[in-house]
Amino acid sequence: MASKAPRENIDESKLTVTKPKTKAVGIPAVANALKISFEQMGPVRSVQTLMAVNQLDGFDCMGCAWPEHEKRNAAEFCENGAKAVAEEATKRRVTPEFFAKYSVAELKTRDDYWLGQQGRLTHPMVLEEGATHYAPISWDDAYALMADELRSLETPDQAVFYTSGRTSNEAAFVYQLLVRGLGTNNLPDCSNMCHESSGSALVETIGIGKGSVSLTDLETASLIFVAGQNPGTNHPRMLSALEKAKKNGAVIVSVNPLPEAGLLHFENPQHVAGVVTGTKLTDDFLQIRAGGDQALFQGLGKYLLEAEAAGRATPGLDTVLDHAFIADHTVGIDEYLRYLEKVEWDDIVEASGLTLEQIHATGERLLASNATIVCWAMGLTQHKHSVPTLRDVVNVLLLQGNIGKPGAGVCPVRGHSNVQGDRTMGIFEKMPPTFHDRLDHEFGFLSPREHGYDTVAAIRAMRDGKVRFFMGMGGNFVRAAPDSQVTEDALANTALTVQISTKLNHSHLSTGRRALILPTLGRTEKDTQASGDQRVTVEDSMSAVHASRGRLKPASDHLHSEVAIVCNLAHLLFTDGRGRPLPGAPRANWLALRDDYTLVRKHIEAVIDGFENFEDRIQHPGGFVLPHPPRDARKFDTVSGKAHFTGNELEYIKIPAGRLVLQTLRSHDQYNTTIYGKDDRYRGIHGGRRVVMINQDDITELGFADGDMVHLISEFQGTERIAENFRIVSYSTPKGCAAAYYPETNVLVPLDSVADTSGTPTSKSVIVRLERA
Repeated sequence: MASKAPRENIDESKLTVTKPKTKAVGIPAVANALKISFEQMGPVRSVQTLMAVNQLDGFDCMGCAWPEHEKRNAAEFCENGAKAVAEEATKRRVTPEFFAKYSVAELKTRDDYWLGQQGRLTHPMVLEEGATHYAPISWDDAYALMADELRSLETPDQAVFYTSGRTSNEAAFVYQLLVRGLGTNNLPDCSNMCHESSGSALVETIGIGKGSVSLTDLETASLIFVAGQNPGTNHPRMLSALEKAKKNGAVIVSVNPLPEAGLLHFENPQHVAGVVTGTKLTDDFLQIRAGGDQALFQGLGKYLLEAEAAGRATPGLDTVLDHAFIADHTVGIDEYLRYLEKVEWDDIVEASGLTLEQIHATGERLLASNATIVCWAMGLTQHKHSVPTLRDVVNVLLLQGNIGKPGAGVCPVRGHSNVQGDRTMGIFEKMPPTFHDRLDHEFGFLSPREHGYDTVAAIRAMRDGKVRFFMGMGGNFVRAAPDSQVTEDALANTALTVQISTKLNHSHLSTGRRALILPTLGRTEKDTQASGDQRVTVEDSMSAVHASRGRLKPASDHLHSEVAIVCNLAHLLFTDGRGRPLPGAPRANWLALRDDYTLVRKHIEAVIDGFENFEDRIQHPGGFVLPHPPRDARKFDTVSGKAHFTGNELEYIKIPAGRLVLQTLRSHDQYNTTIYGKDDRYRGIHGGRRVVMINQDDITELGFADGDMVHLISEFQGTERIAENFRIVSYSTPKGCAAAYYPETNVLVPLDSVADTSGTPTSKSVIVRLERA
């Protein structure tokens, strides 16, 4: 029997702190996964649903984008994957009666945990201008309301269409076609706030913005860096791959401001020995200053060059550097060397917060490796200098030829189940001309070429009154975005906000003058259209595309699939009364696409490289892997046709006296903006979330004590933002560095503080001061 939803917000007065864990997963993870599953789904539904997660004939987990081997375990999910499934497959419901009971004003006083725990949305709802409560609306009226608002725009650029990384390939493809059919490229997505820096750096240096490694590469690498990432919480199934790598002899170097239990010791619950003894994963832990990763990799580059000059060698070579690879496949090494020569070791040590001995020892790890992989996540991508940092990561790999050979390469670990696939499908405000040309040829129209808004630009445009219509395809935009109050105020400037959602969240409460909530099918649910049961596809972090088919009865008879919502709206907008395309509109049979997703996949096949014989190839267990020229053939689609070394000035965060640099992060009972529970058990935080983790020396020097209550005030270009009532927790973090959970601290991240080139908000480098609460 599933339990009832909580009645109250999290009571932060009940928060307790214990010693952080030094190992992850094991029996506690299994127990917690089952506990939450039973609470949400009940025991029978839990077993039926969890046994289908990530199975060849089941559905893809809506959590992270970590890949699977073709041969699957019976339980191919992690603790947080089980939580994600339970949240979607819950028996709890948010009905029209719920909205009649609670006003929008009252719901805004509820925290993220309470809202998410209420259950699945069941009916389309409308908030009329001046109304205090959402009210039911028919689907026909909802589609008409959206179409009327879009037709009334003075220019298509007054509309913004956001995408969450959970959206399937099929839904993303028809969504971008709808948007470009309207005449705009305003397609911000969640990637703008996370791995945009990765894409920017990788496209420039190796010609493709995706990771170049496979699971087999990771399991057979000689040396693995895990930098700015906490896989024990954010990608727990990655721990199994690291365990295999360790058993195959790999050395693992963890680079992070905080020690994380999942990288220290892993107890694999898939087998007895994994639970009894576990596996030590990290050989070397480099507790780096926030934003100090560029300094580390510049230091490693200098160390390799000094070793080369000393006549040393890398395994399999007569020298340290792979001169044949550099000569045949790269350009720009001279510029890179000039920049490295200017960097002093003292600056590298100061910027990284590491000792010279630590950096040299890590250089020795590189010298001993014949195949190196660098994995990273948000800890490297959310700083002003993130793109130069990642260019320097690529520089180090290129020196030893670690691109395009087994067991080596770049591994940006994506945080959402299809965020990479959405980009492949065209969810991007500045797709290349070749994509537009093929889209135009397939659908007989002229798509707009002018670049659209990314996430930050979209918020600025709404703030400035330039946007009247906002649609969110999944996600929780207002809580994922930076500068929370500015984002809420920006949305309030619009005429109509539309949220396509499975669960209640704060984006339904920060609205334009009118608002729609459109409830949609989840990944776990059977999607039945006129032609029969449908399946969708997704792309994982390693470019593998595979099918996903839900099995559960939908949470309500009033749900429409994401594909259906897009196609129904497009049919209204782009066809006449007899269903014929209007002049200048994409020539698509939208209702046929809604009724049969195989037709969507035929269009994808015609427009996007790598999807040849799409339908046939997803019949194969595990699907297929998309082409990746650097990985497959050491071919680089750059301006020169080769991989690019780059020269980058060393940058790092200068922390003013009496201030700290704050990084925002997730708790263990959290996935992105979804709060599953009240605990972060690996870090020893229980029953609450409003904590700030600080080095004990900083606590003392700033005149506070462990356990004190403080307000966090961020400072940026003469402006201040405040997040109130946080408990200080003495924690192992570099001096001058602090950490706290988002989305509670997103209010501190300035909208205009973004990474150079990529425009990603700088959520890992927020300058703050503390004031006593």
